[in-house]
Amino acid sequence: MLAVTSTDWVAKFTEERGATPDATVRAIHAYGKCYDARTDRLAASLAKSGRGPLMGARGNFRDMEEAIKEFTSSALAASNSSGDAARTAYAALYQKQFRYEFYSSYQPRNSKPAAPVAKKATQADKPSPSTQPESQPADATPVGEMTKAKNRFGELLEALPEDKLREMHKAFGKIFAAGAVSDEMKLAIYRYAIFCLGSPSAEPFAPPPF
Repeated sequence: MLAVTSTDWVAKFTEERGATPDATVRAIHAYGKCYDARTDRLAASLAKSGRGPLMGARGNFRDMEEAIKEFTSSALAASNSSGDAARTAYAALYQKQFRYEFYSSYQPRNSKPAAPVAKKATQADKPSPSTQPESQPADATPVGEMTKAKNRFGELLEALPEDKLREMHKAFGKIFAAGAVSDEMKLAIYRYAIFCLGSPSAEPFAPPPF
């Protein structure tokens, strides 16, 4: 199942079972179970080899996960999406990327598995500025992508009522309170936050993470 994107899997599932909201949610949950199973296998393998995260790191990550869940709940409510079963299911699915990336970061670089799905490269997938041709546009770098994500997130916050803005700002800040995260993870968190807080009818800011 993970050989295809979540979008393609849901489309295939609903084509066979009927394009109903219930079928969409069932397809998302099925994909999520496979994604969790892969992460569980990776975590078990790292633990067996002694290369996995220590207890303190696991505790910090659990705190970050809880903060992400708290932010998600508030963001979906703020975007009037909390009653949308499919959008809520997608948010829960896309959260799973963070746990996988957390454990994946403990693998030796030369043994990291290939990406589970083949998708078009995004700007965030491009090499670092030091390895890019000099003609590469500045905003195609990861730094440029982060700037665009922060700006878009700020626009979504500014569109909220003052009390909701403060609530979202506080909830989002808690995500990073447990400790530093990699630039790649930070960009993924910003894109996830934009997905949760954005309007369901708006054009996606970034493609799904898998």
